[in-house]
Amino acid sequence: MPVNFDFHAELDKIGDKMNWEKLAEKSSVERAVAALKNNGFDVVLAKNGNEAKQKALELLSAVPDASVMSVSSTTCDTIGLNAEINESGKFNSARKKLMALDRKTQGKQMREIGAAPDFVVGSVHAVTEEGHALIASASGSQLPAYSYGAGKVIWVVGSQKIVKNLKEAEARLYEHVVPLEDARARKAYGVGTAVNKLLVFNKESVPGRITMILVDEKLGF
Repeated sequence: MPVNFDFHAELDKIGDKMNWEKLAEKSSVERAVAALKNNGFDVVLAKNGNEAKQKALELLSAVPDASVMSVSSTTCDTIGLNAEINESGKFNSARKKLMALDRKTQGKQMREIGAAPDFVVGSVHAVTEEGHALIASASGSQLPAYSYGAGKVIWVVGSQKIVKNLKEAEARLYEHVVPLEDARARKAYGVGTAVNKLLVFNKESVPGRITMILVDEKLGF
């Protein structure tokens, strides 16, 4: 690597060429699906957000009384999946239990509930045609469950998040996702966001643990 290599300048060059909101071409989706399956991920295709929601609920309903942690996700909020999990009364909502606790006096219990549910439901920020998934976080709260703690992981992902490789995935994150999430967070919480923690999935070693529902609709960032 050249001594004067400027990482963010290189990302800018990639970002200038990309339309990060454009749905992936069929051939790109096919390459990503094949690579993801080869890397140990289950992949389910959905035509739109409503179908994706129903497929996710079917997976959750197959294990009665399982604890379900819905992490912060614009995608899952948009399709009404988080509301169904946490407000319908049909599911054992880990988030509902967590939010009833006092962070100052019950922080350890909150961390335990969030880190090791039976299911964790959310999304990712980029998927590569090489079969990788990338997730960034300011706090890192969803990462323990994603990486190991949860028994099963369900990701709902709009196909506009498919990119060629990890270099493009990071470009998508910094050039597109962060500005939008920063604006959302400032409006919702009064503070912005940052890529404090970054998780890259290369493979999943436990068969059937992670299911990605890939949607032919622009959802989330």
